[in-house]
Amino acid sequence: MVSRKALVLNFLKPVVELEYQLEQLKKIVLSFDNSMLFSSTQEEINGFEFDLCQLKKDLFKSLTPLQRLHLVRQSDRPTTLDYISFIIDDWIELHGDRGGADDAAIVGGIGRLNSITVMFIGHQRGKDTKDNVIRNFGMASPSGYRKALRLMKHADRFGFPILTFIDTPGAWAGIEAERLGQGQAIALNLREMFSLKVPIICTIIGEGGSGGALGIGIGDKILMLEYAVYTVATPEACAAILWKDSTKSLAAAESLKITSTDLKLLGIIDDVVTEPLGGSQENPCQASRYLKAQLIFSLNNLLNLSGQQRKKLRYDKFRKIGTFYELSS
Repeated sequence: MVSRKALVLNFLKPVVELEYQLEQLKKIVLSFDNSMLFSSTQEEINGFEFDLCQLKKDLFKSLTPLQRLHLVRQSDRPTTLDYISFIIDDWIELHGDRGGADDAAIVGGIGRLNSITVMFIGHQRGKDTKDNVIRNFGMASPSGYRKALRLMKHADRFGFPILTFIDTPGAWAGIEAERLGQGQAIALNLREMFSLKVPIICTIIGEGGSGGALGIGIGDKILMLEYAVYTVATPEACAAILWKDSTKSLAAAESLKITSTDLKLLGIIDDVVTEPLGGSQENPCQASRYLKAQLIFSLNNLLNLSGQQRKKLRYDKFRKIGTFYELSS
């Protein structure tokens, strides 16, 4: 993964400044030859590092939904292909929707997870402006969802479990996308994913937005990274629609219940995957290990069920979403 310096978010600036000052202090201490001075100062530095770690833990525990959204929009956050390179062995990317197009915002392919052959499909964001233009900022066109469906049907035919990775602000909403049947392509994916016999595990790795996320989001198990968000509309769009004021996005984010904790309580997702302190971008390798362990555990459980059992489980899971009970007066 290419390392690029991301913009520092406002709520992280005090921590980043402290980390920088601590590194400078370490360099100064190392320049002294006095071993006694080095030993005593090193103890103080260790104390500072412990305090800084606690500060970061407290900060990330108290992140608002909108701050989490800004965190997962960072350019240095791992993408689908970053996770695939860590998690999947002997993988190869497959291209095209067999209709003359190959949408770069959706990637997919075949590989091995813990010796099990799987099909992977996911949204792919860019790492910089040029790459984002090629990937359309992770916003898939109809051909992208048709490519995803082609790969899923291939997996179902040969009995390969399907892993999807969701990371998009939403489907491409351009006029050309509508002309080519954006809504129909997503709706077809929703219908077909309910009928597949193989295990399907969906993971929200970043920003899961609207129908663009749902187009590859129907599964037996829905996993979500700790700081990821999953929403029917972006807080900015929601605020603009409800209050005609996009600056009220903070209130919208609170009301939408977009965090992993809220969605686990609501039954929208099944499991929350722990991220390293500071988010997956702080340590992509460690984040991938956490995710791989959860994927293997979930996949092994699903493989113990028959195809019909998995289809019923999938149906029942989504039928329960949105149910509520009213107390009679």
